[in-house]
Amino acid sequence: MQIQLSEHFTYKKLLRFTFPTIVMMIFTSIYSVVDGIFVSNFVGKTAFAAVNLIMPFLIFMGTIGFMLGTGGSALVAKTLGEGNTHKANKYFSMVVYAGITGGVILALLGFVLARPVSILLGADGEMLGYCTLYARIILIALPAFVLQNVFQSFLVTAEKPKLGLFLTVLAGVTNMVLDFLLVGILKRGIAGAAVATGISQTVGGVVPLIYFIRPNSSTLKLVRTKINRRTLLRTCANGSSEMLSNIALSVVNMLYNFRLMKLAGENGVAAYGAIMYINFIFVGIYFGYAVGAAPIIGYHYGAQNHDEMKSLFKKSAVLLTIWGIGMTILAIILSSPLSKIFVGYDAELFALTTRGFKIYSLSFLLMGYNIFASSFFTALNNGAVSAAISFMRTLVFQIVPVLVLPMLFGADGIWFSVVAAEMMSIAVTIFFIIKNEDKYNYL
Repeated sequence: MQIQLSEHFTYKKLLRFTFPTIVMMIFTSIYSVVDGIFVSNFVGKTAFAAVNLIMPFLIFMGTIGFMLGTGGSALVAKTLGEGNTHKANKYFSMVVYAGITGGVILALLGFVLARPVSILLGADGEMLGYCTLYARIILIALPAFVLQNVFQSFLVTAEKPKLGLFLTVLAGVTNMVLDFLLVGILKRGIAGAAVATGISQTVGGVVPLIYFIRPNSSTLKLVRTKINRRTLLRTCANGSSEMLSNIALSVVNMLYNFRLMKLAGENGVAAYGAIMYINFIFVGIYFGYAVGAAPIIGYHYGAQNHDEMKSLFKKSAVLLTIWGIGMTILAIILSSPLSKIFVGYDAELFALTTRGFKIYSLSFLLMGYNIFASSFFTALNNGAVSAAISFMRTLVFQIVPVLVLPMLFGADGIWFSVVAAEMMSIAVTIFFIIKNEDKYNYL
């Protein structure tokens, strides 16, 4: 039986509704991990380091999709809560068309910038060739990647989270099968890995586009619409926190890689890449829940159901606490076997990765609250607060530690930087939650 956004959400119903999105995010992380495993084990650590060196740039180029998806779905959910389905579909369609246009423009720009950015990050020789080749192949699929990020949010708003999960699994299986064929069997190296990822992103972006173009049973449909600059700017402003978060994360990752190249060379970048791949799986739970719960929050905010808002906020806090403790313990226990999957062929690299992940995993205790808080205010259509939390967490609070702590603790300082950033961010999160309670009545 399909759960409606207008219903009262018990713990069971909340978990049932958000579960497909959580699994979707975890599975997205897993197929990214598989990509890294194939490159590391079949092409080598230089290629693996190259992929991780240029990956933040590629994520940076696709951030418009996160902005349009989260900002647009919050506006559409609120409009649905107000009872105006026709206007909601106009907004939805405008956001999708804007995503396609933006994706094409950014793909052309990224193709030109791929090589100079790789050089700026410290790549040279064989690594530079790997970075440029991988980036330019991936960028061909950038418009589809932007749409994939847009539809991740809108499929939940359309009350089709299970369809979102199915499409993610379809894209993931496509990537894994192609990795096996192109990298493992046909030995096409880093180009094969890029082609596999690009095709999977195309599946993830184009299939839901076809679904919404055709007659369907969801709340949302693609219709003819005009670009309303004011509404589009409002959407971008509201979703700017997610865009800023991903931009900041990309910039910080570039800075981390740059520092690691100086401190530990190619091994440092490879270790950081392995930790990031493992991290994606754990953090996918937080992001999946935040994305899955956002339309519910947005709907009840639009409908002015304050009691339900309070219930959702309390239940979310309890779930995030349980997950934070559980994931931290699990990450420490699994740090060695997970690291071995990626870099078990190199003893020095394996030791560096295992130690780094044990330290990094302490950040999971607080990370969930900060991720949810940013998404929560986006759902309330308060892009300014959401952006402030994201910007401080992913950029401001990470830059100083990553510059200072390595001078005191060497490579360990890199991993402690993430923990320090989450500790500082939780103070900002608590401040904004208390400050805005009177306005939204969620405590």
